[in-house]
Amino acid sequence: MRTTQSLSITLPHEMAQMVKAKVSSGEYATESEVIRDGLRSLAARDAAVEKWLREEVVATYDHVMADPIGNTVSADEAHTRLQAHMAKVAKKAAAK
Repeated sequence: MRTTQSLSITLPHEMAQMVKAKVSSGEYATESEVIRDGLRSLAARDAAVEKWLREEVVATYDHVMADPIGNTVSADEAHTRLQAHMAKVAKKAAAK
């Protein structure tokens, strides 16, 4: 039984050239290998986002919902903290 399926795809010129360049450079043997590797990378990214959502976002949501008043800050406080952080980062970057 065949384990692959042939597909016909249409790519923008820039992407098609990128695929051809990967093959021309010897990095990949075929255009199909380039596409398969790209799809594997997409699947890995999707899995990482799903893991982050399950492990961090849900945990943070549950923490906030356990005590919505005690575990949150006002929009004004969040803005003040963000501005202070950005100023600190800018000062550190200027010192370099």
